[in-house]
Amino acid sequence: MAKDYALISKEIVEKIGGKDNISGVTHCMTRLRFVVKDDSKVDVDGLKNIKGVLGYIYNGGQHQVIIGNAVAQAYKEVLKIGDFGQESEIAKGQIKEPLTLKKIGANILDALVSTMSPLIPAIIGGSMIKLLVLLLNMIGVLPDTSYTYRLLTVMGDGAFFFLPIMVAASAAKKFNTNPYIAMAIAGALVHPSFIEIMKAIADGETVIFLGVAMTSVKYTYTVVPTLVMTWLLSYIERFVDRITPEVTKNFLKPMLIFLIASPIAIMLVGPAGVWFGNAISSLVYAIHDHLGFLAVAIMGAIWPLLVITGMHRVFTPTILMTIAATGMEAMVMPSEIGANLSLGGVALAVAWKTRNHELRQTSIAAAFSAIIAGITEPGLYGVAVRLKRPLIASLITGFVCGGLAGIAGLASRSMASPGVATAVQFFDPKDPMSVVWTIGIMILSVVLSFVLTLLIGFEDLKEGE
Repeated sequence: MAKDYALISKEIVEKIGGKDNISGVTHCMTRLRFVVKDDSKVDVDGLKNIKGVLGYIYNGGQHQVIIGNAVAQAYKEVLKIGDFGQESEIAKGQIKEPLTLKKIGANILDALVSTMSPLIPAIIGGSMIKLLVLLLNMIGVLPDTSYTYRLLTVMGDGAFFFLPIMVAASAAKKFNTNPYIAMAIAGALVHPSFIEIMKAIADGETVIFLGVAMTSVKYTYTVVPTLVMTWLLSYIERFVDRITPEVTKNFLKPMLIFLIASPIAIMLVGPAGVWFGNAISSLVYAIHDHLGFLAVAIMGAIWPLLVITGMHRVFTPTILMTIAATGMEAMVMPSEIGANLSLGGVALAVAWKTRNHELRQTSIAAAFSAIIAGITEPGLYGVAVRLKRPLIASLITGFVCGGLAGIAGLASRSMASPGVATAVQFFDPKDPMSVVWTIGIMILSVVLSFVLTLLIGFEDLKEGE
């Protein structure tokens, strides 16, 4: 039976404190994210008990209501109730809170997650095209000398090559600045002439801009530089708006914004952002180099917990940069195999054992979502976290299968969420055993988590609960 998202959204708004309590709302892949004026008016227990809601968490100053794969439908219904979307005037006028170290950290995480979440479909789409090309080349159907191979590769690379422009557009919504100016400034960083200048600097040529020697930086596949640049742009735009006369705003304002923001982006923010991103990436993989397969095992065990807190999106820039630099990523992505599919096995075990009709339906849908597509939120919030003890089975399985993935030396050549449909990203054309290891670990993830869930048990929900 299809869910009535108009009714579900109406109940959510009521439990969140009513439409007058909402400052802004947006959504990611599976969650509605509310910013409210008065946290005390939010009925947390009421939200959790709404039929159609898979769970609730509070993180980064946001009340996050987990809906699942149909979150876009719920979001549209919420916007029909009141003018509090991410681009609304109400959302732009959110109540300011005193800055603390905790608040600063939450704001940084929120900015990263809010910016990257809308881009994930484009990144996954490009990844799947690249995986298709890899698979067709592996089986001899599509030689790498053909124009079809080259054109398909270009299609798959589009989302990554122009990632700074997409980040600028997404971040501009978050920081309430002009998205077209943000995209234009980011576009300069991936302009063919700019890339040629960067290559010349890398080859030893000295390039002077405004009296300062430039540093060679590669911006394709990067996130942090454009994200920071767009944040600064929001302040530059407001500053320029104040100092320009009304009669000249149409032409003088955008020109001044470009003249101020572009040099700052090119000379300061860009190099600093790339350095910061490289530092994070180096730290993550230094841990991998030191601990070896154990690092992958630990990541596999804690991955569901990172998803719960929203911290998993922090690794997106690192994964993209590593694949761009080395062609593969061998720590975070392999750890997700066991973590993702274990939630499918957990959900299957719950569906097998529960006597609650609605929970069984939720579990079956969640199992297919996690196993086939690698989308775990329905299984995580609708089953594992909801019943508590099955989450332990998932964490144990993630550790075991993550360790095996590390021992096997599996590495991803793309950034699609690991599942059966995206298994090809771990296939190494030079190592046929990588296919065996990948398939074997996926099967083990489902079977081990299924058995562990039955052994650990869970407190079943009563019919209608």
